[in-house]
Amino acid sequence: MTDVVRITVSEATALLTAVFERAGASASVASCVSRALVAAESEGQIGHGFSRVADYVAQIRSGKINVDAKPILERRAPAALHVKAGHGFAYPALDVALQAGIPLAREMGVAVTTVGNSHHCGAMSIQVERIAEAGLIGVMVANAPKAIAPWGAKDAVFGTNPIAFATPVAKAPPLVIDLSLSIVARGKVMAAHKAGKSIPEGWALDRAGRSTTDAASALEGSMLPIGEAKGTALALMVEILAAALSGSAFSRDAGSFFTADGDLPNVGQTLIAIHPGGGTEFGERISDLLGYIASLEGARLPGDRRRKSIELAKSNGLSVPVHLFNQALHLAGELPQQTLQSGV
Repeated sequence: MTDVVRITVSEATALLTAVFERAGASASVASCVSRALVAAESEGQIGHGFSRVADYVAQIRSGKINVDAKPILERRAPAALHVKAGHGFAYPALDVALQAGIPLAREMGVAVTTVGNSHHCGAMSIQVERIAEAGLIGVMVANAPKAIAPWGAKDAVFGTNPIAFATPVAKAPPLVIDLSLSIVARGKVMAAHKAGKSIPEGWALDRAGRSTTDAASALEGSMLPIGEAKGTALALMVEILAAALSGSAFSRDAGSFFTADGDLPNVGQTLIAIHPGGGTEFGERISDLLGYIASLEGARLPGDRRRKSIELAKSNGLSVPVHLFNQALHLAGELPQQTLQSGV
């Protein structure tokens, strides 16, 4: 028995599309969600890939995800848009946000689009890269269910509240930066918990505020922030920009992304697209800056590892943990329950 299954990107997308259609999603929604999860898996963000599939299906079945939601677009100011996600999947709402926000930014110079009453938005690198590929600077923030305590406290108030950024670069792929405000994304802790593995020291605290390597205890406790007090200050900024600005729940009140029961997540996302102007000069200046950084001994540019992972996935396929692959097969109706339990 091997620990992983090798599967092509197209096969993975088809499998997950079948899973979500069987769970009740329309073909278009199932395809949109599957592409996002497979893209996250491809770039190495395993906490936003196959590990989310069973949780999504359970939440569709319980009604925690409104699988029939149709995103509604509103223009609230000349350069401000809002998308009502209707407690459905975030990905179709983000598609609507980008389809409207990118041309508006070209017209106005900037576009700010909020997405409200939303769900888990996965790897935000995917969304900001789409903005940069359109020749614009992209920024995205999102709040998530509570996972980080204010510095000095032990009770979680903020989500891991990620920040993503992308910019065009002359004659090169966009520069993409995607970071969680916890030491690691909480999805990695959940992935470790599902795989029955421990987590490294320094990732999280248990409910009593003590350092822990037990994934279950970490999920019940809080994640450690990047930069200590500075990290929680950034988390507060994201809370305001993502949740307050979009009219969504603050992290302390948001329902879990991982359980089928309980309150709806009702979180928010904000996307900013900025037209850099100046023809090709902007991209050339960014290229010059990145080239200088890359020339320094020991320096590594953000996103290098991500691009290599994507290229490897395209050429060699994805390495999916066997238990998650079998789980997806079962949810798609292609694997009997007893085989799933045996782990073969």
